Amino acid sequence: MLAALALLVAGLLTFHRAVPNSVLRLGSLLESFLPWLGLVVVLLFGPALWRRSVVALVALLLPVASWAYLFGGLLLPGTASGTPDLVAVQHNVSDENTDPAGTARILAAAEPDLIALEELVPPASAVYEKALAPQYPYHAIRGTVGLWSRHPLTGIRPLDIKPRGIEESWNRALRTTAHTPHGEIAVYVAHLPSVRVGTSGLASARRDESAGLLGRAVAAEELTRVILLGDLNSTVDDRGLTPLTSRMNVAERGLALSFPAAFPLARIDQIMARSATVGRMRTLPPTGSDHLPVAAGIALGR
Repeated sequence: MLAALALLVAGLLTFHRAVPNSVLRLGSLLESFLPWLGLVVVLLFGPALWRRSVVALVALLLPVASWAYLFGGLLLPGTASGTPDLVAVQHNVSDENTDPAGTARILAAAEPDLIALEELVPPASAVYEKALAPQYPYHAIRGTVGLWSRHPLTGIRPLDIKPRGIEESWNRALRTTAHTPHGEIAVYVAHLPSVRVGTSGLASARRDESAGLLGRAVAAEELTRVILLGDLNSTVDDRGLTPLTSRMNVAERGLALSFPAAFPLARIDQIMARSATVGRMRTLPPTGSDHLPVAAGIALGR
């Protein structure tokens, strides 16, 4: 039985794309928490050792190897990109955050070049503008998303990623050009729709639709170098983000689990790039949000 469970875990890790989404969207649900299958291996190790089962212990080598192949690189020290050209911070600040000034101080303390925020609502938006202005003189807010930058921004416009069926005002993405010492970079900030887990499985259709719209916008981007910052309500392993992950680079170092802040289970806050490499992802100290901020250095392609 232990050996059979070990083989099942190895199969789910290795062939997670084969799990269908047609039934309760089980594929995306599995991929959202895929790294946690490593915990099952740890739990199986104890009984296998206690029973002195050589077969079970050998079988456990398979899921260990699969997990190490998929996620081992995230735990390695150092960065995958060398010295970064830019540092970016991504944070869903929460529309219920009671300390926007304190949140702004925590984000600015990381000394990033770019800060992307979601769930911006008045009057907190004005607090962020005032608190970040001394270090970040350039900023853009469209709807409930915003970007603060050390470098000039032009071509600021909202991006339509609203899924069908939403009638109310809904503006949760923007696109702008950052004029950096390393050249022009298209910067996208996005907040994809939330997902829910219930008796009907993973409700992610709207998120997936928005991801498709955002992916098409990135594909049509004329500038070579692109940075995407956002609360994408999904992990990079989830096939729901394939329209983005198939076109952009993701971090190869750092787990940086960002949600929920009280006990982080997944990184749904993402930093991605095209024609650039995202370095080690890390979390910043907690704020008044239910998300943790994430940060990463970005090495731009020459």
